[in-house]
Amino acid sequence: MSTVIITAPSNATDPKRLALEVADVFRQYGPAYRAGHVLSRQQRRAMNAIEACRTAALGGHIEECDRCSHRRPVYNSCRNRHCPKCQALAKAQWLAQRQAELLPVGYFHTVFTLPHELNRLLAANQAVLYALLFRTAAAALQEFAADPQYGLGGQLGFTAVLHTWDQKLLYHVHLHCVIAGGALAFDGSRWIAAQRNYLFPVQVLSQVFRDKYLAGVRQARASGQLCFPEELTPLENAAALAELLGQLASKEWVLYTQPPWAGPEKALDYLSRYTHRVAISNHRLRQLQDDRVTFDYRDRRDGDRLKQLTLPATEFVRRFLLHVVPEGFCRIRHYGFLGNRHKEERLARCRELLGAAAQALPEWPRDSCALLLQLTGIDVTRCPHCRAGRMVVVERLPGPEESAVPGAGGRSSDSS
Repeated sequence: MSTVIITAPSNATDPKRLALEVADVFRQYGPAYRAGHVLSRQQRRAMNAIEACRTAALGGHIEECDRCSHRRPVYNSCRNRHCPKCQALAKAQWLAQRQAELLPVGYFHTVFTLPHELNRLLAANQAVLYALLFRTAAAALQEFAADPQYGLGGQLGFTAVLHTWDQKLLYHVHLHCVIAGGALAFDGSRWIAAQRNYLFPVQVLSQVFRDKYLAGVRQARASGQLCFPEELTPLENAAALAELLGQLASKEWVLYTQPPWAGPEKALDYLSRYTHRVAISNHRLRQLQDDRVTFDYRDRRDGDRLKQLTLPATEFVRRFLLHVVPEGFCRIRHYGFLGNRHKEERLARCRELLGAAAQALPEWPRDSCALLLQLTGIDVTRCPHCRAGRMVVVERLPGPEESAVPGAGGRSSDSS
């Protein structure tokens, strides 16, 4: 193939311009890619869902303006958590829910990154080793919070979000944590404030996290939880894996921490950029031409400059699919006094100690259009033609049953 499908110039400002989407790449190159590669069920479901999203394949309805009689088809969304078009409402709703949990303290941002030497083992054992990343990062943070020598001596509250990509879609497994600047005493008697611009010593925390993670990998190997596909056969030998882990134990692991933002709302806004993000958003795609995809990326090593990268279409598909998480895996988890089991009572106690008023939980409209308007300010019922009338449903378009919707099992969850 060498046909130009769509070009999306980076300086385009016309909202009516044609936009290149991940779905366009999948529709053109997906069938051949599926035929030539071994994919997991979740990867296939993600591809199918993205290709079908907001098309006649999923059904929908016809809307008509009650003033000018303008008509338009509206097709159903796939709701797959890897789809670039299905995250805006989920993100807005998640953000509104977390707003009620904010405390009047600073919030620190810490990122735990796994070394690239583990990438092949990670890719072959995602569910086990991603879960281990959550557990060990959380354990390291709580261990430091519990030790008075590091300035606290209580229980932290934080949210962790898994990402597996960098700006070039390469495999880069890391965990974003947003941490309230203080701890609740174990007996609930007081709030222990963290230092204004300092939480824990980064180098020591990194070493503890490293040691915990490597110990977890060894335990997973000993208990038979790890698999070693053909390309990892050498590591199946206990001595070879031990040698790799020994090399990583002598290496410094990357741990980044950022002082608090100006106010808890800013911290939440920052975190929301990560919670429902997919590997690449449609607005970063620029061109699909001559079997190659061009997209924008920011070069972190060059002053965060905006650049463009062109990949063969099949390589673009391969990189995107690297970041499809295992079925049912939760990418957003809450810990400490934000953990779901005791969150309500512990947050109430934190507010009491901090002299902060309780925040009312939002009430959601049952109608999806009203919910979208409340959360995003977007009124999808307004007629796009006359801008005065309201669009009303006049005809249903048949689609697959709910249980058969591609990606129905790939919806995101938010739990700890």
